[in-house]
Amino acid sequence: MTPERPQMEVEDFEELAASAPETVRLEFFNGRVEVKRGPDGDHSTIGMWLIRRCLQARPELNLYLGRGLRIDAYRQGRVRPDGVLAPVAHFAGAGEWADPDGALMTVEITSYDRDTDRRDRLEKPAAYATAGIPVYLLIDRDASTVTVHSGPERGRYRDTHTVSFGEEVALPEPVGFALETDIFKRYVR
Repeated sequence: MTPERPQMEVEDFEELAASAPETVRLEFFNGRVEVKRGPDGDHSTIGMWLIRRCLQARPELNLYLGRGLRIDAYRQGRVRPDGVLAPVAHFAGAGEWADPDGALMTVEITSYDRDTDRRDRLEKPAAYATAGIPVYLLIDRDASTVTVHSGPERGRYRDTHTVSFGEEVALPEPVGFALETDIFKRYVR
């Protein structure tokens, strides 16, 4: 399997994903089907905390959890970031796999599975940068860090800033607010 010789056609993947049980999340990435377990309780708690924080700082935006995105520029990808920050009602009328245009930030919260390193730390930053998403926020529960990627250019982010849980991190424009990270210490193994 390679992007040039995918495991299946993207249309077949979309049909498969539409019939998958709610206990798994499917993505189509680099020509292969990726299976992600459903989030654990700590993962979900971080997601809900982020929703509240985003609403406080930017009430004109929503943090959509599990929103499917078409990252066509990145090898016909279909990804489900843990969160996508976009204007209120931005995805209204979109199907299961929406165009990423207008997304201001994607969020990934690491899970405790074997392919987190490849998927969340390597492949997804390249995919989101290729799609032109201005900010990629990685909450890394393995390393107890938060990494902000920004300034997408030619398939990569120009700027990367990492802080340890407990430090404040600035989310650059167009997100434009600071994020306290101390609370994340509660939700790591």
